[in-house]
Amino acid sequence: MSSNATAKNAIDYDHSKNLHRTEDSRIALRIVFPDRMPESILDVGCGAGTWLRNIAAAGVTDYIGVDGVDIPAAEMLFDRSHFVRQNLGTQWDLGRRFEAALCLEVAEHLDADLAETLIDGLVRHSDHIVFSAASPGQPGQHHVNCQWPAYWQALFNARGYACDDALRWRLWDVPGVDPWYKQNMFIARRSAEAGSEPRMRAVVHPEMIPCIGGDVATKVSAARTAEITQGHMPAAWYFWTLVSALAAKLRRKLEPKTKPK
Repeated sequence: MSSNATAKNAIDYDHSKNLHRTEDSRIALRIVFPDRMPESILDVGCGAGTWLRNIAAAGVTDYIGVDGVDIPAAEMLFDRSHFVRQNLGTQWDLGRRFEAALCLEVAEHLDADLAETLIDGLVRHSDHIVFSAASPGQPGQHHVNCQWPAYWQALFNARGYACDDALRWRLWDVPGVDPWYKQNMFIARRSAEAGSEPRMRAVVHPEMIPCIGGDVATKVSAARTAEITQGHMPAAWYFWTLVSALAAKLRRKLEPKTKPK
């Protein structure tokens, strides 16, 4: 953290123990930005740069990574000249805006009374924010404010941003992407319709069930099963489930048949 950070805002976090992999972001970026990569990207809580490494490899030259913890040069995966060390529990401003901002599995590391400060920092810098934060029961270092997406949605709504979780369903069955992204990721965009969009539901990805608290997983999985049965899941979920099923069927047909010996 910066030298003037209070002990209250300090985060005990060791990025060398980070489980995120660069391969996940390489795969996910094609789905997060299906048409083209943004010309400028801000990664808030960038860590060692598991996402920024692939953002730079995709040809983006205008990017900045911000983190409250200093990253040793030997661990940094992107050009250190693009790194800004910043206490995310305080008001901060880089003095410019970006076409897109990322804040992925970061918000849970800040105390609940600093959640609005984090969201203020994001909306100050972009109209298009890709966001993901740990859900209740999700383990990790210094997880002190784990919330379902609707909690964050309300904070974005209060600042004029509408939220869309179609990304979750597009990522849901993609191999090689970590399950916390599949479960938690959504997009917040500045919109006159902020607050009128559907509330994002609490769901647990099957790959996350072994990792999270049993009571949380059981209750949410049961609720999700009931929603599917009653036809209450978002339309995007049914669409991408159908697409995934058809794709799997096509792959099976195209696979070469092995002759029995």
